[in-house]
Amino acid sequence: MNRLGVVVVAHNSEREIGGCLESLRPFGGEIVVVDNASADGTVECVRREAGVRLIANPWNRGFAAAANQGIGALAAPYVLLLNPDVRILDSPAPLVEACSHPDVAAAGGKLLDESGRPQKGFMIRRLPAPAALAFEALGINRCWPRNPVNRAYRCLDLPDETSDVEQPPGAFLLIKREVWQKLGGFDETFRPVWFEDVDFCNRIKQIGYRILYVPRVRASHKGGHSVGQLGWEIREAYWYGNLLTYAAKHYQGPAVCAVCGAVVLGSALRALTGVLRFGSLKPIAVYDRVVRLALRACLARITHPAGRPSYGAIGQC
Repeated sequence: MNRLGVVVVAHNSEREIGGCLESLRPFGGEIVVVDNASADGTVECVRREAGVRLIANPWNRGFAAAANQGIGALAAPYVLLLNPDVRILDSPAPLVEACSHPDVAAAGGKLLDESGRPQKGFMIRRLPAPAALAFEALGINRCWPRNPVNRAYRCLDLPDETSDVEQPPGAFLLIKREVWQKLGGFDETFRPVWFEDVDFCNRIKQIGYRILYVPRVRASHKGGHSVGQLGWEIREAYWYGNLLTYAAKHYQGPAVCAVCGAVVLGSALRALTGVLRFGSLKPIAVYDRVVRLALRACLARITHPAGRPSYGAIGQC
């Protein structure tokens, strides 16, 4: 049995999937592609690849559910989770070696952009404190990216050496299968995308395992090829909805309400600037839904302080 399996979650990835699979060929191991109802030629591209198993979903189940499908279809003790726009540049063997230690559950490598520069701020982050999510919601991190909260959150102070970290992205993450089983997989409440990998890494830390950054394993990463196909209003809804789901799951009552307050204020500011930018009232409708969700999240946490409300799938509210 191969020690390493690979899962690629795809959605409208026709332009990217071939290069991703080509980069994996030198390293062996079973490869599973889980396609989330692509409307382009992704499925046909995968079917042309010899030795690649395809799971074609008839609807978009989201990244977390598709990752669980793919990992569940493999028997390998270590699984490399990849986005279709990632190209492996080095053997993943050091990631497997890192995860072979009994107290290590996952490992990530160094992600490079198309010009070969490290994707600092994305390839490794700390688990977000409430202040980090509040700064994100308020737009402070965008206006003042080198503020102390953002520098800590995005690990801009991280040395370029093998080290313990908190949250590599799901775009390039090697997982020990037995730990994935202990955790019950990725939480499918986070759908269709965003924060499912943050939640997974948080739960790894909660049960006492380590996560390592191994920079000698490099991969190129284009970034945002699937979410970039969504309209901005849909992206905002999904991102805010899953941010609130994460806050409700991992923070205590006052912190949840503080994050919700930041979302409300940030949404008001974005609605105003959106009206001025687009000359339309559409941003008001988009952010009104976000505000209502944030208020609902805060109220639920106040009335059920010991519970775990779920606020994913903002479109269903």
